[in-house]
Amino acid sequence: MRGGGLIAPAIMEADELNLDKVMDAMRDLVARTRAGRLRNSELTLGTITVSSMGDGGVDALLGVIYPPQVALVGFGTPRLRSMIVDGALAPRMAVTATLAADHRVSDGRHGATLLTEFDRRLREPEAL
Repeated sequence: MRGGGLIAPAIMEADELNLDKVMDAMRDLVARTRAGRLRNSELTLGTITVSSMGDGGVDALLGVIYPPQVALVGFGTPRLRSMIVDGALAPRMAVTATLAADHRVSDGRHGATLLTEFDRRLREPEAL
């Protein structure tokens, strides 16, 4: 257990990075966090936290927003589930995504748009 409590440092301009660059930035951020070398901007300029408890076998994450951020998207463990595909029952990998959002900053429609975009992109992982 960490003695320092929860922190949610930000990867700046992550929307402009491809998946490999995001992973590189995350590895760097984790190393600098453990070494206590974070920049102030990484703690104060983030907007949305993306978190996963999937590696622990958790199906869903009901997150708490860490200020100054305004939303948290949580992902559970991808699992094989029964889905209707072209009118027939078929096994498909699926993951539960949840959203906690500060409604003083945004509304549910924007949150639904965000989750829909995650869904679209996860259906085409080769494009990430």
